[in-house]
Amino acid sequence: MQVLSRAEWEPRALAHAERVERWVRPHLERRGARVPHPVHDFLFTYYSQRPAQLRRWHPGVGVALEDAPEHAGWKGYRVSTMLAGARCSTSGGTDQVAVDPAYVAEQRPLVDSVRRLLAATASRPAQLGCFGLHEWAMVHRAPEAGGTRHPWPLRLGQEGTDAVVESHRITCTHFDAFRFFTPSARPLNTLSPGSRDREAFEQPGCLHAGMDLYKHAFRLSPMVPSELVADCFELAWDIRVLDMRAAPYDLADLGLEPVRIETAEGKREYAAAQAAFAERGAPLRARLVESCERLLSLDRG
Repeated sequence: MQVLSRAEWEPRALAHAERVERWVRPHLERRGARVPHPVHDFLFTYYSQRPAQLRRWHPGVGVALEDAPEHAGWKGYRVSTMLAGARCSTSGGTDQVAVDPAYVAEQRPLVDSVRRLLAATASRPAQLGCFGLHEWAMVHRAPEAGGTRHPWPLRLGQEGTDAVVESHRITCTHFDAFRFFTPSARPLNTLSPGSRDREAFEQPGCLHAGMDLYKHAFRLSPMVPSELVADCFELAWDIRVLDMRAAPYDLADLGLEPVRIETAEGKREYAAAQAAFAERGAPLRARLVESCERLLSLDRG
């Protein structure tokens, strides 16, 4: 167990809060003004972690904090006095706060499921032929399904959008994207991913699998360091921008240039960006798998 004095851990906590503030504060300002953003609000509205939780800094398992009353009241922590066998950065006895081993044991089913999913995803080659058609399938024949998901016009109009969907082979591997397909688009997908068979379908080229690294990271909090959570959030943020640039919506008023996946040039642009994100996501996925394996080994110990 490593022990950090407040002088050692507080700068890390402040650096984390400052890092995420560039994403959190604009979202809170938009929310206060009731001005939604279909791209930049997604990570705060689709995923369950609240902005205040993202701002919190956690050192992860294996680190105890001195003079940390803030952490003492957070879920998953316990307070003890001079943990046995700890390497102390200060002399004398003092209260220390660390992730509770009992909490780690309680989270074993979650940790194991995350490890299995991420390991299965990493074992497959990245598939780069979907061209972001999942967003198009979500608005296929939208009037029949109750309208579009966002109040922005479709670049090609409804008829043109439907024609793109119907003229392409759709190969969505991600259940949380597939489940938002309109009823008319669902039969057009060559796969039928479900909520219980994610390990059989997810692959590292999928943009949603890349964004979900953030979900897996924050679900493992406070057992993993917040620096890892923030790294995953930053990747998810960048992926979401591509996701919506390649979507059928006209987002020119938001300053987003479309990736025209209905053209050969747009397909090449999308696949290249998709490959780059898969490459960026690989080490983050590996860090999460390693974290899970460590947590499982601690639980067994």
